Amino acid sequence: MDDDFGGSLTPPISPYVIERMETEVEGCKPPCFSCILDHRDEDRAFSVDGYLVSGSLNRLLLMLDPSPTVYEADTVNIFDFQWVTETALVESPQLLFGLLRYEFLSMERCSLSCQAKRIHCEADEIRQQCVNFLQYIKVFLFRYLEPSRELSEESVHPYDEVEAKLPSVLVEELHALTLYIGHLGELPSNILGTLTTQNQGKIFPPSWHLLHLHLDIHWSILEILHILGEKMLGQVVYAHQFMNLTGENLTSTSLFEDHCNNLLRDLIGLAVNRYIEVRPSEVLTTCHYQCGCVKELWALVIQLLNHRKKASHTGAFWSWLNNHLRNMLQGVGSMEGVHLWDITHCKDPLGFNWWLVTHLAMLHLFDRSGTTDEKKPMENNWKFVEELLKLSCPSQAGVLEEHLRMHLQCCLTLCELWDPNLTTVTTLWEYYSKHLNGAFNIPWLGLKGLASVSKSPFSMLEMTKICCCGDQSPNLYQSENSFQFFLRILALQMKKGKETSGTHPWKQLKGRIYSKFHQRKMQELSEMGLQNFISLFLVLSAVAEMEDVVSRVSDLLDLLNPSLLSVTQRSLMWRGCFAFLLLYEEKNIDVSFLATKLSDAFQKVAKEFYLKTTDFTRKVTLWTLLSTYMDAVQEVFETSSYLHLSEEKLLNEGFSLLYPACRESELNTSLMFLQTVLARLRYTAPAPLVAKERHLAIASALWKNFFPFLKSQRLSQMPPTQVADAAAGFTLLAMDMPSAAPPELQPQPLEAILRLFGWDDMVFPQLVSRYLIHLIQNSSVVEALTSLGCNWYQTSFIHSWFRCVLQQHINQPTVAPDRKDHGRISMDQLAELTRIVCKLPEIENLFFQAQLTQSAVKMEPKTAVFLFVKAVGKTYTQLQTLGDKSAMVSKALEYVGDILKYTKPYLANKGPAEGLQLMYWTVGCLVKHWAPMLSTSKAQQLLFRIIDCLLLPHALFHQDKELPPAMLSAIRDNLPLYLQGLSTIVGQTQIQGAYVKQQLRRIVQHYFGRFLPSSPGSGIMNHPILLAFSESVSAVQAQNLRKTVLLVISENYIQFRGHAPPPRLAAVLAFLLELLERKPSADVAFETKLLLPTTLKCLILVNEPQVKKIVSAVLQRMIENCQLVSPDQPCIHLTSFIQEYIGIYDHQVYNVMEKVTALDRDLVIGLIPTLTQALTEAEFKQGLGRRHSQRESYRRLLSLLGEPGQAEIVKLEKESD
Repeated sequence: MDDDFGGSLTPPISPYVIERMETEVEGCKPPCFSCILDHRDEDRAFSVDGYLVSGSLNRLLLMLDPSPTVYEADTVNIFDFQWVTETALVESPQLLFGLLRYEFLSMERCSLSCQAKRIHCEADEIRQQCVNFLQYIKVFLFRYLEPSRELSEESVHPYDEVEAKLPSVLVEELHALTLYIGHLGELPSNILGTLTTQNQGKIFPPSWHLLHLHLDIHWSILEILHILGEKMLGQVVYAHQFMNLTGENLTSTSLFEDHCNNLLRDLIGLAVNRYIEVRPSEVLTTCHYQCGCVKELWALVIQLLNHRKKASHTGAFWSWLNNHLRNMLQGVGSMEGVHLWDITHCKDPLGFNWWLVTHLAMLHLFDRSGTTDEKKPMENNWKFVEELLKLSCPSQAGVLEEHLRMHLQCCLTLCELWDPNLTTVTTLWEYYSKHLNGAFNIPWLGLKGLASVSKSPFSMLEMTKICCCGDQSPNLYQSENSFQFFLRILALQMKKGKETSGTHPWKQLKGRIYSKFHQRKMQELSEMGLQNFISLFLVLSAVAEMEDVVSRVSDLLDLLNPSLLSVTQRSLMWRGCFAFLLLYEEKNIDVSFLATKLSDAFQKVAKEFYLKTTDFTRKVTLWTLLSTYMDAVQEVFETSSYLHLSEEKLLNEGFSLLYPACRESELNTSLMFLQTVLARLRYTAPAPLVAKERHLAIASALWKNFFPFLKSQRLSQMPPTQVADAAAGFTLLAMDMPSAAPPELQPQPLEAILRLFGWDDMVFPQLVSRYLIHLIQNSSVVEALTSLGCNWYQTSFIHSWFRCVLQQHINQPTVAPDRKDHGRISMDQLAELTRIVCKLPEIENLFFQAQLTQSAVKMEPKTAVFLFVKAVGKTYTQLQTLGDKSAMVSKALEYVGDILKYTKPYLANKGPAEGLQLMYWTVGCLVKHWAPMLSTSKAQQLLFRIIDCLLLPHALFHQDKELPPAMLSAIRDNLPLYLQGLSTIVGQTQIQGAYVKQQLRRIVQHYFGRFLPSSPGSGIMNHPILLAFSESVSAVQAQNLRKTVLLVISENYIQFRGHAPPPRLAAVLAFLLELLERKPSADVAFETKLLLPTTLKCLILVNEPQVKKIVSAVLQRMIENCQLVSPDQPCIHLTSFIQEYIGIYDHQVYNVMEKVTALDRDLVIGLIPTLTQALTEAEFKQGLGRRHSQRESYRRLLSLLGEPGQAEIVKLEKESD
C-alpha cells in the first residue's frame, strides 16, 4: 500500500478555493447509472442522471468537453484530497488509481453491512467519489493530453517526461482496474440480485451501489480508452512497463477490444439469466435486462461501437455481438444446452439468440440522447439472422411449434425494424412448402393453440388484411401460428421491397413459390393444407400482382378433382375463391371470371341436391356446400359498394333447383339469404352509370331464379315467415325497378304482386299480416300506388287486415311443438298490423265521422275490429242521400269481402274454439251495427247466408247430428248480437222484413229451448235471448224481439197436452217472468191475450209449489202491466177462464180470483156478476141444488171485495132463503 501512495502531493490551498470547488462539484454532478426515475424523467426511457439523457455520450462521440463547467478551478477534490487540476493525473496516476481501488474495496465492505440507512449514505458517497475521479480522467485527457511527441536529446523537463508516459501508464492502470473489479458475471448472487430491487424512497442497499459502480467503471473504461485513442490521433499506445514485466502485448486498442468483448460477454450472461424467466408467449414483452441501467449500458455500447465503425472502419456492434452468439449456437441440438464460461448455462441458445437480437435491434431506435428516433437508418444484422432462420427451419427434424412461433415473432419484429431482405422469405418458404399440411398447434395452449379453418370468405380476407397491416397485438403468439407469422413476414418484406424497388421482389419470389405447386402437390393437400395454400395466395394477391396471382390460384384449383375431395375441402375451396372475389370487389375489378366458375360449380351441386334419387344423407352433406355458397354470396353483396361488377352471375339457375328441394330449416336459411340480397340491391346507390345496368341485371336474375318459387309458396298452409319478408322485398323491387319484373306482372308489377301476396283471400293470414307490415307504413309504396291510380288500395289493405284478424286461429291446432311460439309471434304481428292499418287516412276519417277515438283501440286487434265495425255502421246512419248510402254499403261489403268463405275453415274443422268465438262475435257485431245496411238489397244475400250458415245450419235440423260443443258455445255467447240486429231488420222493408221475421222466429224457437235450463235458477238470467234485451237496445228493437220471443214461447213451450203441463214449465215461466220484468211492453193487450190464459190455466192445473210460486209472480207482473196501460184488459180473459173452469175446478177458480183480488180488487169487483152467474149455472147443470162448499168459497172471495162483495153476499142469502 505504501507504494500505491508514493509521489508528491500538491501543496495546501486556501479554504475559499476549497469551498468554491465543492460548490461547482455539487452544482454539476458527473453522469452515472441510475434506476431512480423522478419527475425530471417524464416519459423518458432513461434517467436524466445517466449517460444518454445527460448528453455525456453525445459529447463523447462528438469529441466535446465531457464536463465543460466542471474542473475549471486550479484544484480539484478527489477522494477527499486536494489536487492540482492540470497535473494531478500526470504526477500521481498510480496513487489516484490506488485510491480508486481502496474506495472500491470500501464499497465491497459496505455491502456486507446491515445498517441500511447509514451505510446507504456512505456507499452513495463512495460511489460519487469514484465516478468523480473517472469523470476527471475523461476531462483531463480531453483538456490537457497532447499527442506523444519525440523528446529531443537536449535536457527535458521532468514533467514533460512523465507526461509523455501518461498514455502508457493509463493503459496499464485501466488494465489493472479491469482485473481488480473482475467480470459482472462473477459477482455474487446477492449483488446481482439488486438489479431487480425496486425504488423505495431512493434508499438502496450498498450492494445496489456496488453493482452500479461496476457498471460505471466498465463503461468509463471504454470511454477513457476511446478518448485516449481520439487524442492520440489513432496512434496505438503500448503499455511498456507491463510488456517488460510479463512479456505479453498490451495496447490501448487490445485493451479496448478485450474489455469490450468481456463486457459483452458479461451482458450476454446477464441476459441469459433473464431469459430463464421468459415464456415463449412473452418474448417481446420481457426485456433482456433486469434493470434500466443494464439497458442503458447496452445502448451505450451499441452507440459507441457503431460510431467507431464509421470513424475507424472497425467492426460494428452486430459484428462484435455475432462472434459471441455464434459460439453459443455451436451447442444447438444438445440436450444439455450451452455453458457460457463455466458460469452461465443456457438450455435454449437458439431461442435466446432470437430474443436477444430482437431486443437489441429495438435499442437501435434510440439516438445518442436516449430518445426514440424511428426515422433514423438502422444497422441490420440480416446475415446472422439468416443463420438463425436456417437453424429454426431445418430440413430434417423440425423445431417445436412453440419455439418456432417465438422465433418467427422475433423475425417479424426485425423485419419491421430493418430494411427488406428476401432471403428470409425464401428460407422460410423452403421450410413451409414442405409442411403446408401441418396444423402448427401447441398442445399446452389448449383451444387457443389449435389451428382453425376460417369460417367465411370475409374472415379469410380479414385475416389477410391483418397479416398485411403489420400491427402486432399483445396476444399474437396465442392467436396465430407460425405459418401465419410467415405470411406476415412475407407481406411485410414484399411491401417494403416494393416501396424501394417496385415489382422487383415479386419477380424474385414468383418462380420460387409457383414452382412448388403441381398436380401431385395439390392432391396431397389436406384440409389444413388447403387452408394454408389459400391464405398464402390471398396474401400474395394483396401485396403482389393480384390478377396474376388469382389466375394462378384458379389454375391450381382446377387440378383438383371435386369427386375426390371431401365436402369440407370443397367448402373451404369455395370460401377461398370467394375471398379472392371479395378482394376483387375492394379493388373495383369485374368479378365475372371468378363468379362464373363458382356459380357453375354451385349449379351442379344444386342439381344433385334437387334430384329425388339423391338420398337423405347425401343431401345433408351437399347442404354444407350450398349454405357455404349462399353465405359467401351474401358477404359479396354486403361488402360491395355499388354492385356493378357482374355480381348477377352469382345468382344463376341453381337457386331455382335449390329452393324446391329444401326442408323447413334449410328453406329458412335460403330465404334469409334472399332477403339480404334484395335489401342490398335496393339500398345500394348506383353511383356509376354502369351500375344501373348491372342492378337491372341482378333484379332480372332474382325475378327469374327466385320469384317463381316464392309465388308457389303463397298458397301453402303454413309457409315460413321469411316468405312474407322476401315477398315484401320483391314488392319494393317491383316499385323501384318495374321494367325488370317478369311479363306476367306487367304492366303494373307493383299492383300485381300486391294482389298476389296481400289482397288474395286464399293466402295464409300470418303471411299476409307480416307482408303488409313491411309495406303499409312505407311512404314510397303509398306514393307509388297513388301515382298508378290505385285509389282503392286503402280499402284493400283494410279488407286484408279484417280477414287476418278473423283468420288468426286457422290451422292453430296443427302448429308443431317446436313452433310453440308461433301463436305469440302471429299475435304480435297482428297487433302491429292493426296499429298500422288504424293510421290509414280512410280509417281515421271513419273514426272521425263516427266521433270515435283511436286511442281506445290500444293496438288490440279484436277491439279495433269492433270499433271499426261500429264506426262504419254509425257513419252509414249519418248519411242523408241514397247515393251516399248505396256507396257506403258497397264500401262496407268490400271491407268484409266474402266473410263466410274465408271463415269456413272454422266451421269445417269444428274449431278451434277461439276461432269460432271470434268468427261468431265479429259477424254478430256486423249484424248488430250494420243492420240498416244488411237490410238493403245489396247486402241481403250476405245477411241470408249469415243466417243460413251460422245461425240455422243444416245440422240443426237433423236429429242424428249435433252441433259441435265449440260452435254451440260460440252461438250461445254471441246470439244476443244477432237477435238485436235481426230485430232491427224486421222493421225494415216488408218483403225482407217478413222473411227475416220468419227466420228470427225459427232462431228463437231453436235456441230458446236449447239454452233453457231444466229448472229455474241463476242460469235463466244468462239466457242469450234474455241478454239480447240489454239497455243498449232501442225500444223498437226490443218490442220486435219481445213479440217474437213471446209468440215462440206461447206456441211451443207453454201449451198443455190435455191436463198435462209442458216440460220444463218452471224454467219457461221463470224466463217469462224475467222478460216481463225487464221493461213494460208497448203492446200490453197482445201480451195479455197471449199469456194470461195460459198463466191462469197453470194456476188451476199445476200443483207444484215452485211452478205456482213463479206463475203467481207472472200473473202479478201481467196485472201490474195492465194497470199501467189498460186496467180492464184482463176482464175478457178472466171471464172466459171463470166460465170454462168453475164447473169442475170451482175451489181452484175462487183461489185464483183471490190472488187476482190481492193484485187488483176493482178488476174482480167488475167480475162479480160473471162469478155469480157462473155459480148459478154450475149448480143448475149439476141438478143437485145449492152446493154449500162452493157458496162458502164464493162467500169468502166476496168478503175480500168490500161493499160490493157484502152486497152480493146479502143478495145470495136472500135468494137462498
